[in-house]
Amino acid sequence: MSDVKVRSSVDAARDPALPVLPTINPNVEKAHPQPEPASFHPAVYIATWITLSSSVIVFNKWILHTAKFEFPIFLTTWHLVFATIMTQFLARFTTILDSRKKVPMTGRVYLRAIVPIGIFFSLSLICGNQAYLYLSVAFIQMLKATTPVAVLIATWSLGVAPPNMKTLGNVSFIVIGVIIASMGEIQFVMTGFLYQCGGIVFEAVRLVMVQRILSSAEFKMDPLVSLYYYAPACALMNGLVCLFTEFSSLGMEDIYRVGTLTLLANALVAFLLNVSVVFLIGKTSSLVLTLSGVLKDILLVFASMFLFGDPVTLLQAFGYGIALAGLIFYKLGAEKLREYFGQGGMMWAEFGQTRPAARKLVIFGLVLVSMFMILVGLAPRLAPESTDKLKAIGTMIGVE
Repeated sequence: MSDVKVRSSVDAARDPALPVLPTINPNVEKAHPQPEPASFHPAVYIATWITLSSSVIVFNKWILHTAKFEFPIFLTTWHLVFATIMTQFLARFTTILDSRKKVPMTGRVYLRAIVPIGIFFSLSLICGNQAYLYLSVAFIQMLKATTPVAVLIATWSLGVAPPNMKTLGNVSFIVIGVIIASMGEIQFVMTGFLYQCGGIVFEAVRLVMVQRILSSAEFKMDPLVSLYYYAPACALMNGLVCLFTEFSSLGMEDIYRVGTLTLLANALVAFLLNVSVVFLIGKTSSLVLTLSGVLKDILLVFASMFLFGDPVTLLQAFGYGIALAGLIFYKLGAEKLREYFGQGGMMWAEFGQTRPAARKLVIFGLVLVSMFMILVGLAPRLAPESTDKLKAIGTMIGVE
């Protein structure tokens, strides 16, 4: 009772006009700061990455094929030299690469880890750019859908993970879809096909080596820090290859014909793509990056049809659809797909209840777009003399 009386007397003596002291220790909040909200909506980062990724591919295709600058190894070397300069600049004058200080990089580690990975990275870039001299952008994107399969096989071959027949069955749909798409390719060139397959294999081995050597806690790096370490070694290796292959036939008139500003813009877009990957993963997740890649590949196929007049048959579209479905199933799994489909169905039903007219308009627009794409796919076979009209859009913007 005495305790209660003391508390009551103290409470009664407190002047209500005086400020009340905080009951939470402010140091605790400082010790556990809340994460800063994203500066932009995640859709902005997704759209930026898709735009830059698509621009690099279309830009490279235009330089190597349309502009007749048939020096893919030199172009790759130029990209890597530019990336080396830019990453060194960012490391010295910004904080975007400060995470590199947490990587215990020594000369021995660099030779053991970075150089071998850089060799495969360099080979994948060389083969990938060589393929643009022979194949259409649309067909190259279809072949790239097999990259997860190549990574899976490389993982088993290098002993990173034991073979799993269930996983192999899941990715078999990707292979089947790409085989069907290849059978429907009109402009099939075996040389370009082999170059692209080589690029996929080298890229798969590189990714597995990164997973095995650099994915530990002490060597964990984001893509931009990886580029900071890889670019100098890759630029040196590509430069040596270029010296013995393309340098003798490359003249300043070839560079002037394409334009130094064009090459500078091409390298800048390629570098900004690596920067956008860091922001996309940091503001969203690697899963969003994967799904955005699927959307980007579909858009690139359509862009290739319109800008370069690349024919895409219905058989190709059917096979590519199977490959993309298999890719999404492999990345997400059956449970996640059911969850997302359930959420999507609920949102679609709610959208129909709140805005029925808008939903009907969306359905009508999708039907029109689907019919238009089917007609575009049939055009090369049913009306080959009219396909030149599809290139009018590309000619208007300077793409022949």
